[in-house]
Amino acid sequence: MRRVGLGLALLCLAFGTVTASAQDKYPSKPVKIVVPYAPGGATDIVARILGEQLRQITGQSFVVENKPGANGIVAINEMVNAKPDGYTLMLGNVTTNTITPVLTPAKVPNYDKTVVAVSRIVDIPEFLVVTTTNFNVKTVPELIEYAKKNPGKLRYGTVGAGSYPHYDMAFFAKKAGNLDMIAIHNKNGASGVINDMITGDTQASFLNVASTAAQVKAGKLRPLALVNHQRLPEFPDVATMQELGYPGVGTIAWQGLFAPAGTPKDVLETIFKASVQALQAPPVVDAFKKQNFNIVPNKSLDDAKAWLADEIKTWKDITSQVKIEAAE
Repeated sequence: MRRVGLGLALLCLAFGTVTASAQDKYPSKPVKIVVPYAPGGATDIVARILGEQLRQITGQSFVVENKPGANGIVAINEMVNAKPDGYTLMLGNVTTNTITPVLTPAKVPNYDKTVVAVSRIVDIPEFLVVTTTNFNVKTVPELIEYAKKNPGKLRYGTVGAGSYPHYDMAFFAKKAGNLDMIAIHNKNGASGVINDMITGDTQASFLNVASTAAQVKAGKLRPLALVNHQRLPEFPDVATMQELGYPGVGTIAWQGLFAPAGTPKDVLETIFKASVQALQAPPVVDAFKKQNFNIVPNKSLDDAKAWLADEIKTWKDITSQVKIEAAE
C-alpha cells in the first residue's frame, strides 16, 4: 500500500512538473512593447504591425505601451527597470537607442550592460522636405542659396534637441558651407513638425517618408532629396542625397527590438526567431512595403549585438563632429 501511495505521489509530482513546465513556456502571458513616442509615428506603426504578427505566431498578445519623453530615456528606463523575463520589450530607433545613450550617458547609466538588442526590424527612408506655404524653394541648391542669403532666418523642424533629424540638418548645414539656420523643436514628434511646416512656422526638415508621403502627395510639403539606398519607385523624380553630392548626410532611420540585459538566452532566441518569422509574413511584408519601410532583420542575436555596438561607434563619431546640446 505504501508503494502504491509513493507511486501516486511521484506520478502527481511528475505531472505537476510537466504542467508547470508547459505553463512556463515563453510566452505564457501578454508581452508589453514599450514605444518611446506618442501613437501614430513610425516607431509606433512598426511596433503595432510587428506586435500583431507576433500575437498570431505565439498565441499571446503583444501590447504596445506608449512612453514618450526625453528622446527615449523614459521608455528605456521603463524597460530596464522591468523584470528581465521577456515580458517587457522596447521598440526603439536610432535616436532613442544610440544617440541618447551617446549624448546623455548619465540619464541611461550602464546602457551597454542593461540593454540588449534582439534584432533590427526595419530601416526607414527619409526626405529632406520643405513647406510649400509661402516658401518657393524647389531644389537643394535653392535651399542652400536661401539660407546663405538669409542667415539665421531659415527655421527647420526637429522632433527634439539631439534627435537624428536635428543632427541630420545640422550635419547638412555643416557640409553645405556652415549654413546659419535655426532649429525649432516640437515635442509632439513627426506630426508636430509636419503641422509646423504646413502652417509655415518652419520651412524645412528631415522627416521619414512614411510620415510625410500623404502631405507630399497633397502638395503641402515638397521633397528636395531622399535619404535611402536608392530612389523610391513611388517618388522616382526625387534624387538621393548621394546623387546630389551629399553622401553620408541624413539617416536611414532604423527601428529595432530591445530587451533588458539579463533576459534568459532561450527567451531572447524565442523572441528573435518569432520576430524574423513575423517579418517574413505576407501581411507584414505588404504593410511595410506600403510604408516604404525596408525589412532588415539581423542574422542572429550575436549579429544584433555587433550591429548595435557599431551604431554606437558611428554616432560617437558624428556627435564629435557636430556639437548639439541634447534635451534634458
